[in-house]
Amino acid sequence: MPLKLSLKPGEKFVLNGAVLTNGDRRVSLVIENKASILRDRDIMQADEANTPAKRIYFPIMMLYLDPEQSEKYYEEFVARMSEFMNAITDRDALATCVAVSRDVLQGHYYKALIKCRQLFEFEGLRLNYVPASVSEGAAVR
Repeated sequence: MPLKLSLKPGEKFVLNGAVLTNGDRRVSLVIENKASILRDRDIMQADEANTPAKRIYFPIMMLYLDPEQSEKYYEEFVARMSEFMNAITDRDALATCVAVSRDVLQGHYYKALIKCRQLFEFEGLRLNYVPASVSEGAAVR
């Protein structure tokens, strides 16, 4: 099934590892085959992975964008997810962790990223802060 991507003027996105920037007008692209695509708002820089949940998100994102380094990023994901799951007792958060892990094991990295964002909200409530959006201050480099 094709993916329709609507981009705002100047919006950046990553397509199979290449950083692309839309021109000065709104545009729609149709991606006809399987490709790794992340919009600027979904991209996290390494220095932004500064909370336990974001330290889970980052290696999943890298698994999605950089399959050549998959062993390294998978090991990082397993370590961070194990730490997180050992530190929490909330049933809903644990269920989300299991769902994220299942998606990662099946190679469904984009789905895992979406589910992982739910952990940002959980973490924010537990740490008594409102988590910043992944895209705040994020820049595709």
